[in-house]
Amino acid sequence: MLGSDMGKALLVLLLTLWAVPSNAAEVLSIGDGDTLTVKEGSQTIKVRLACIDAPETSQSPYGITARQALKSLLPVGSDVTLRSKATDRYGRSVEEVIRNSTNINQSLVESGNAFVYWQYIKGCDRQTYSRLETDARLGGLGVWSVPGGIQRPWDYRQSKQSNSKRKCYRCKDISSWNAEQELLRSAHSYLDREKHTEACESIREADCNLMNLSCR
Repeated sequence: MLGSDMGKALLVLLLTLWAVPSNAAEVLSIGDGDTLTVKEGSQTIKVRLACIDAPETSQSPYGITARQALKSLLPVGSDVTLRSKATDRYGRSVEEVIRNSTNINQSLVESGNAFVYWQYIKGCDRQTYSRLETDARLGGLGVWSVPGGIQRPWDYRQSKQSNSKRKCYRCKDISSWNAEQELLRSAHSYLDREKHTEACESIREADCNLMNLSCR
């Protein structure tokens, strides 16, 4: 009889432990459309939502809308469950986040506030994510409100990195007016100091005046 009671007590204890998620957490703040900070036990953790990629904040207005959507889904103080996938190169914990039985990552894709991050889909339900993204695309929701969808966040980040490494030109080193204008059209906006949509205008004006020539 004693052994039976002890067995029952052990079973109740195990069921209780199983019922409490080992990775329960509380939302502390929202970063952008796919990042947040949570408190898990005594630890503060930076979380990157797994298997999705939301527009960057500077991809206006979609990045701001995605952040607002995440804030609505995960108000500060919300209790959530984390399904850990990995740790990224920035030291963030890559997670699927569940609140009240709702998969937040999937909800963002479903509403058109994020793309499926196919390069990093491992560990997530590929079929479900694919279906949700297809439905959002066909419905023209959020990032799919323009034909083919907006520029993908991973491509946007790559282009920003490329731009930051782009060579800077000095007007005196550019060989021709046509070359100047081509560079201006290629995002070298600093060449248009006067904001007249013409590159190197003031420098060319000065050179032409000295030589008594027409600037055209």
